[in-house]
Amino acid sequence: MPPTARKRTRSYDPARIRAAVLAQFDHVRAAVLGLTPEQLALPTRLGAWTVLELAAHITMAVRSVTRGVAAPAPATRDLALHQWPPATRRFAADVDHDTREIAEAAADGPEALAALYEETRRELAAALADTPGERLITTRFGGVRLDDFLVTRTVELTVHTDDLNAATGLEIPYDRQALAACVRLLADTLATSAPGGSVEVRIPPFAVVQCVEGPRHTRGTPPNVVETDPLTWVRLATGRTEWGAALAEARVHASGERADLSARLPLLG
Repeated sequence: MPPTARKRTRSYDPARIRAAVLAQFDHVRAAVLGLTPEQLALPTRLGAWTVLELAAHITMAVRSVTRGVAAPAPATRDLALHQWPPATRRFAADVDHDTREIAEAAADGPEALAALYEETRRELAAALADTPGERLITTRFGGVRLDDFLVTRTVELTVHTDDLNAATGLEIPYDRQALAACVRLLADTLATSAPGGSVEVRIPPFAVVQCVEGPRHTRGTPPNVVETDPLTWVRLATGRTEWGAALAEARVHASGERADLSARLPLLG
């Protein structure tokens, strides 16, 4: 049986999210430190970024936690968790610029990239050990609760692990809790951006949400159902996979006249 659809604001276990962020970063770190110069020069599906730039970006996404913790606490909370995915589009140019700067500094050789990853891991662990989750931290989005921001880091790490795997042919594992949080936040983003109850979106075993205006079902099988696996959902929600291609390859099953979500994807910039 699929999990029950949710309409309440979703909560996340702070301890599990912290462990998931550390675990997924460790998976990435182990893989990146084993990459050859030839692999680091490979193209990715992220525009002009090479694997080196993607690897540099991952450290930037994680170091944003430690920078936020190190800065004075902001006076106001400017961004709630559900507001983060659409907000990322506003900062795409800044992210690209900062990523290229970090990649340039890490391009001196394997030792430089290894040092960057080791320092990032050490600083992250220290920040998470001493900072309460309710504390507001400074980010490029404004003031954000640390616990909320860590959930967004599961999205960054999961999505870019998939990007690394696609570019290099590696099979970097996905921490189950990190993948679950990523799937759930992106599913809830769809439910928020397309409110309603006429379509049920199932991503077993992690999430079920209802969305899209129209007749609401109350029992039995809903008339409009979309079902897919977690990684396909992540790729759809972030623009790595197109709706039509996923349908053609039977990675998405959609039934009902309202079950076409192509106009509502991607959700993340």
